[in-house]
Amino acid sequence: MQYQELAATAVKEAERLGAHSAEAYILDAKSLTIEVANEAVETLKFANDTGIGLRVISEQGQVGFAFSTDIDPVSFADIARQAIANGEKTFADRFNVFPGGGKLAPEMKLLDPKISAVSIEEKIAMARQVETAARQSDSRIRRTERCVYEEMEYGVALANSNDLALQYRSGYCGLYGVVLAEDGSDVQTGMGMSYCRDFDQLKPESVGQEAAREAVMLVGAKNIGTTKATLLLSPYVASNFFSLLIPALSADAVQKKRSLFRDKVGAKVASSLLSLVDDGRMDGGIATAPIDGEGVSTRRTELISNGILQGFLYNTYTAGRDGCASTGNGVRHSFKSGPEVGPSNIFIVPGVKKRQDLLHDIKDGFYVTSVMGMHTANPISGDFSVGAAGVWIRNGEYAHAVRGVAIAGNIIDLLGEIDAVGDDLRFFGSQGAPTVRIGKITISGT
Repeated sequence: MQYQELAATAVKEAERLGAHSAEAYILDAKSLTIEVANEAVETLKFANDTGIGLRVISEQGQVGFAFSTDIDPVSFADIARQAIANGEKTFADRFNVFPGGGKLAPEMKLLDPKISAVSIEEKIAMARQVETAARQSDSRIRRTERCVYEEMEYGVALANSNDLALQYRSGYCGLYGVVLAEDGSDVQTGMGMSYCRDFDQLKPESVGQEAAREAVMLVGAKNIGTTKATLLLSPYVASNFFSLLIPALSADAVQKKRSLFRDKVGAKVASSLLSLVDDGRMDGGIATAPIDGEGVSTRRTELISNGILQGFLYNTYTAGRDGCASTGNGVRHSFKSGPEVGPSNIFIVPGVKKRQDLLHDIKDGFYVTSVMGMHTANPISGDFSVGAAGVWIRNGEYAHAVRGVAIAGNIIDLLGEIDAVGDDLRFFGSQGAPTVRIGKITISGT
């Protein structure tokens, strides 16, 4: 029996046992992680995560949930009874509903068969190639923290009482490396990363060279005093900064009054050069899928357009509360929990300027290659204070590495000071950004 049929069977069993409506979500996920350090394989890990999550809704709107790693139909009655019993202990809410039936989006290429066809030995060799490329790039790369090959393949099947019954398979692979550059007692860390859906797109040499370049760039870093300067954020750092916005763009956070964007739809919240998009159907996106975690078709959603807040990310529940349609952002990280509101492929729309042009226009500035402590930022107020490292810019050229500085402020103020956006959009997993330049900002040094 296929997973889609199993999910439909679980729904019928829950209805037979008294559920007013039900939804079954089956996940079959397999992952591989290979970690190499100093030419030796340190980790080789296979993991399987297969199971079913069952949600039921009573006629009064009470939700019950239960899950099991046993997807044999003989176990469905026990799971359904547990979900129904759990629902009896919850509050009724008329917005607890399941989406209606639908069809899959047009065929998407979500799984490259070569990922599973390539041997373990070849994948180990790729992780080693990352390390080798980093060491050959510069003699100061003498140690490796880790060089990693990862892959994930998963199947999703979903059915509910509203005649919805869908399934799809997906997968991706990736490489990343973290290496150390040493010059006397000065030790600096650099990282390179690449994730994609097509195995042949993986370029271990490029990942290793990037990691080495990032580490060597910081060798000989100096402290600077407190000053005002232009910031040039690398794509990785820019994606880190705007990740602070993601929780605030969830309709759930807005409805709970935990978003800095509450009551600001239609208002200017950033520079007119900034546009932010969530696209669940983006070609090649790591988070691309035909449906979200509750069966709603995915779509492209403009969140900020030319600095103006357009709206929020919704699942079925939050959309019901606001009287609008779901944006297809009901995400599930496992069969062990119900859908929450979350992003798919979310990114800053690239501009038209080359990064070199952004650099050449700067008289005094700071090219930020890494930030520390972004997790301490406040997603409700937007306040942040992070440590940063990178390279000082003088008259459009890299002058010297910088360390031991802090950047603090409010993310809304920071976004408002963006004066240029590069054309070099890069994704780090499912989050992407180009190089971003920000006008005069206070940088606290020692």
